[in-house]
Amino acid sequence: MHTEQIRDALAEALAGRQLLTHPFYRRWEAGTLAEGELAAYAEQYRLIERALPATLNDIAAGLPDGRARDLVESNLADELGVPAPHTALFESFARAAGAASEAEATAATSALLGAVRQASLVGPVAALAMVAAYEVQAADIAASKAEGLRHHYGMDAEGTRFWDVHTSQEVAHADWSIEALADLEADPAVVRAAAQVAADAWWDFLTEREELAPAASTC
Repeated sequence: MHTEQIRDALAEALAGRQLLTHPFYRRWEAGTLAEGELAAYAEQYRLIERALPATLNDIAAGLPDGRARDLVESNLADELGVPAPHTALFESFARAAGAASEAEATAATSALLGAVRQASLVGPVAALAMVAAYEVQAADIAASKAEGLRHHYGMDAEGTRFWDVHTSQEVAHADWSIEALADLEADPAVVRAAAQVAADAWWDFLTEREELAPAASTC
């Protein structure tokens, strides 16, 4: 029963903020991103990917021994080395997209990363709920990205590998974040509030991509 309450809380938080409905991802799927947009996206997403292991580690460190901690640590292990460090896998995509090796965080990227850090200070449940707000969408998002990259942007298996790995892993570990929150008997109201912050921050991250896109590409 508690699992369904957590699932419902996340669904309520994500209402109107499902990322695959965002105009940026719709243009990605349609193959209409302008030259340079994938590179700029990769430069910013890289910063989020680099921060994820520390976020998962902080969450795990704040949890007691048990199933919830095991689930977080299992996903941290995937990030750090299955089938390779995911930050390294991401660089294959970044290179294929033409991304610079380093870039400063934009306002929306900084806000997203800051929101996750703030949640970690509140406690592991809030931070886990923020992660869950993305994780419950992750398999579909990764599959959509990989498909678009292959069919519209000419990327080979090396360029799409990061997203292909995430597609298979997210399917294999479906609902791990929901299971962890349920195991902790997390308050659905706390989950909803934290997930709403995450949903808004991710939406703003993509909206910034739209705002910075060449005008012709968004028509």
